Amino acid sequence: MGLLYEFSKSHGKDHAVLPDHRREKRSYFEDHPMDKKNSLRSHQIDERSLHKHPEAVEKSKNDDDGNNAEEEESEVDTSNLEIMAEGGLPVLPIFTPVPDGEALIESTMDGSNPTMPGVIALMQKYLKELDAANKRLRDSRNFDAQKVTETFFDVSFKYLKPFDDAYRGRSIFPIREDESIFLSLAAYREHLLADTLTYAFTQAKDPDNLFVGAVVQNCFGKVLEDGTIDPSGKPCKTGLEVVGKNSAGKDMTKMSDAPPDHNGIADFCAKPSFRKYCESGQVRVLYVNASESLGPAMARYYASKLWGGETYFIQCDSHLQFATHWDDKYIQEVKATSNYPKSVLSSYPPGFTGHDPNFKGVRETPGARLCTCETKKDEPNAIVRINTGSGYRGTEPRPTQIPYIAAGFFFARSEFLIDVPFDPYLPWCFMGEEIALSMRAWTRGWNIYAPRKNLIAHQYRPGRMGLPKFWESVDQFWGRPGIIYRAQAKVLKRIKHMVGYPDAKRESIEKEGIEVVLTEIEEYGIGKERSWNEFLEFASMEIDEANKRVICRINKWCNQGLKD
Repeated sequence: MGLLYEFSKSHGKDHAVLPDHRREKRSYFEDHPMDKKNSLRSHQIDERSLHKHPEAVEKSKNDDDGNNAEEEESEVDTSNLEIMAEGGLPVLPIFTPVPDGEALIESTMDGSNPTMPGVIALMQKYLKELDAANKRLRDSRNFDAQKVTETFFDVSFKYLKPFDDAYRGRSIFPIREDESIFLSLAAYREHLLADTLTYAFTQAKDPDNLFVGAVVQNCFGKVLEDGTIDPSGKPCKTGLEVVGKNSAGKDMTKMSDAPPDHNGIADFCAKPSFRKYCESGQVRVLYVNASESLGPAMARYYASKLWGGETYFIQCDSHLQFATHWDDKYIQEVKATSNYPKSVLSSYPPGFTGHDPNFKGVRETPGARLCTCETKKDEPNAIVRINTGSGYRGTEPRPTQIPYIAAGFFFARSEFLIDVPFDPYLPWCFMGEEIALSMRAWTRGWNIYAPRKNLIAHQYRPGRMGLPKFWESVDQFWGRPGIIYRAQAKVLKRIKHMVGYPDAKRESIEKEGIEVVLTEIEEYGIGKERSWNEFLEFASMEIDEANKRVICRINKWCNQGLKD
């Protein structure tokens, strides 16, 4: 619920002035000295939680002289806080509230003067209320997956519906025609976030025109009853790590205590060559405690709200490498599609392993098409997932169409956010978001294309790596193993209803007593430019009523690149 944000006049009424690290900075706190003093006093935190960010905080000193509160405050380097009004340097401590938050929320919600701080303040307020509601329910000990699901929908409907309704059919900020790019990153306890940002800016042709919106879901320490964080010791947990074999030869796993996660934003912004991007508001961040994580679909919804009027929108994972001039090449590639400007580029990028100290950029290779789908029956809540088909030969004159969008990478003009706004009602979903996004975009008139070259590489992560997973945090919060899967099963009925699963028709969902999962499905379901039946035919999918499943057939036109 903290932030690194752009407190910029460029998001005021006229939207005319762009943030610029070369511009003279004006301090919010010059006119609000008490806010500065109170912010510093109420948000003191052990420097271990900042991982010794050298430009954000000096090491606290506890000498034998008994320093008073005012003397302790003098140990904090306040320069970061003083220039956040115009620039948005990393706000540390991480959970500093937005100054004048309620007023900014009001002017953002009524559309009179939307600002990025107003958006951030609203997200903070929503997360705080959801966390409080969840804790009340948990502490009552009278809860199950149904009540957990209903609580999420109640709070989300209260805070997110009015926000989305206020800008339905239009963008919050005017779309600038300056070839700028907004990079949406959802990061869950991500140890490669700083590297991903470094690669993105270093390899960009025009890094001054690259803007980032990151949702950082970390274990920052032990969250105390009053909401403050104690980062001492090892208050966090690892993921399930393989620690040996049992007598049957199968892997044995365990979780271990761990120190707080590294803050990749702080690490990136501490580097002298990248500091200016943080100061200029090109990096915008919403911080979320790992215990409050709702999965990638919701994190991507939050990240989409950090968009500030950039021309293009790219969504990708937070453990990536980039090719030289990837930004310009993706712009030229999407413009080469036959349906531009309503075109989406998407693919599953190739993988990389380890850290290369001599990295010079991703080697460009022929791209692959997302042509197939499948259902893995061994998953707890099985739902159709997408997969790759054939690759490009390298001689194609333009990108060819595919039926699916990968959530881990897609690139489009930012009008996409108007036509296909992110669904705010998909908590705990891991599988399922891609088929939902694909159907929604295509039926709203957006064609999907595979880029002819791979310009990014992704670190694919087998379970043996022992990295934390968001569902582990959910179960730990509620203290009931498996509750996430029971809640997830209910929410997935929302996606299955849209896809057309026979057991997810409205009557069946209402009979189960979980009709809440269909909240605003008309706004976040199938579009009106092309039909549900047309998509199924286009994607070579069929509904098997007898066996209550979706069948994925071989898609010849996609594999052969027959549609441009």
